[in-house]
Amino acid sequence: MLGPILTENARRSFLEATGQKMAIPPNREEKPLLKNPLFYSWSIIGIVCLAVLYVMASRWLDAQRIERQAAQERAQKQREQDVAAVEQMGGKEFTILDFYASPREIRRGESAQLCYGVSNAKTVTLEPQTAAVWPSMARCVDVSPTKTTAYTLEIEDGAGHKKSQTVQLEVH
Repeated sequence: MLGPILTENARRSFLEATGQKMAIPPNREEKPLLKNPLFYSWSIIGIVCLAVLYVMASRWLDAQRIERQAAQERAQKQREQDVAAVEQMGGKEFTILDFYASPREIRRGESAQLCYGVSNAKTVTLEPQTAAVWPSMARCVDVSPTKTTAYTLEIEDGAGHKKSQTVQLEVH
């Protein structure tokens, strides 16, 4: 950094010694702020940065809103499915959901299944009794009748209410 200063001083000394006049550069005056091109350049860059930040922030907020809305829709759909499942299972209703034989017809010596489903029952009985039964949403028991038989499923809710349903299994 001293090199240029010494060189400038040496040049001045030389010019003074030879009697020549040195051209003095004009004093640099600072330009007013509004006439300074750097002010406009940095202003434009600042405005562009603010615009980019605004776009990014608005997209982020939109994404958050969409995620919240999707979560609410998923929760609503889950609630609807839960209500449907409870209703399908009988809800609060005391009832026999299903009672059927599969297959409905058999040959002598073959077996079939009696399947049942009950809702809100305390006790379950099957007549004629072939296997242990209990309250269940879906249960099957094996039967092997030798003749056509009518099976009756009876349920009780513990408060004295009873319901029953009959299915006939054909034996050929």
